[in-house]
Amino acid sequence: MSEQTQTAQHGLSEHSHGAGVPLQIRNARLRSGRSADFAAVSQREEQWRYLSTDRIEPLLVDSFEEFTGDLALKAPDNITTAWIDSNHELFGKAGLPEDRVSAVAWESAQAAYLINIPAENEPDCQVQLSIKSEELTASALHLVINAEHHSNAVVILDHTGSANLVENVEIIAGDECNLTVISIQDWNADSTHLSSQIAKLGRNSKLKHIVVSLGGKTVRLTPSVEFTGTGGDVELLGMYFADAGQYLEHRPFVDHAVANCKSRVTYKGALQGEKSHTIWVGDVLIRKEAEGTDTYELNRNLLLTDGARADSVPNLEIETGQIVGAGHASASGRFDDEQLFYLQARGIDEGQARRLVVFGFLNEIVQQIGVREIEARLTESIEAELARSVL
Repeated sequence: MSEQTQTAQHGLSEHSHGAGVPLQIRNARLRSGRSADFAAVSQREEQWRYLSTDRIEPLLVDSFEEFTGDLALKAPDNITTAWIDSNHELFGKAGLPEDRVSAVAWESAQAAYLINIPAENEPDCQVQLSIKSEELTASALHLVINAEHHSNAVVILDHTGSANLVENVEIIAGDECNLTVISIQDWNADSTHLSSQIAKLGRNSKLKHIVVSLGGKTVRLTPSVEFTGTGGDVELLGMYFADAGQYLEHRPFVDHAVANCKSRVTYKGALQGEKSHTIWVGDVLIRKEAEGTDTYELNRNLLLTDGARADSVPNLEIETGQIVGAGHASASGRFDDEQLFYLQARGIDEGQARRLVVFGFLNEIVQQIGVREIEARLTESIEAELARSVL
């Protein structure tokens, strides 16, 4: 087994989804930077269970072109950047891909774009990387965000334009750092974007990871976090709004591999229009060594029209009983009649009342971003979606 492969355990189970389908619990899933280690993409595999290969056909290739779009960085002077190759100590430090498409992109990207946040930096550090494309050629991009010990920063990845892009993002959070990473998917309607975002947290480090998915024909994000030191704290937040024909999939994963760490996962979505489809699969693994774990995950979806579908699957895998708490919740449904009645009783017509309920539902996540310009932009985007709705 190569050094680029962390685990390669597969098995069959009578409890699989269908006869002969591999049961892939998270502590047994393959992680590798070699595409040859993976089987072909198939809905027989749990991680591709919901996504039709027709939707990602341009990305089912053996190699990708290098990303040729624009990367525009806005950051303080003490933030350093560089293109690093696979021999660099930070390349692959956060982890390795968990699926074939990401592994092909890993091999195809000859260099990774490194954003380095120095130790003991000023607490109000804001970094914005605009990732813009106007090409539909299948391409690969590799990013590395390295937050050194005792650093503080907010890093925004802003995806716009048109692209068929497979992206690997590594997030390295050093000891005692406080890092926020915000990934915005605001693509044009012809875009397909698959993004594997892998984070590794040091001792007493804190990460807030926020995903906002609004644009794109097909968008699939797989954020994962591994604790490597005690006292870590992670918050994974997500907001998405799917229109007719749009497919948005999010698969957050938290790996509690050490003791006394905390995680909270909250994703909220709204759907409207025929064949709008969202997927949320939330995985939390509490390993035998992770005593004192405190974790909870939540997904809620508002189905605004007929023809919309939301699949929501929270999973907990617990290998020790010595924990503070572990729970999950999932709900998908229509409007709350009591909220509508409350607003209508105060003279607000039904259509406007419904829009206010949706806006308040999603805005709870937007307000967590903490960057005024981004919050204002996303608020406008949500209002534009609601203005086009048939509520």
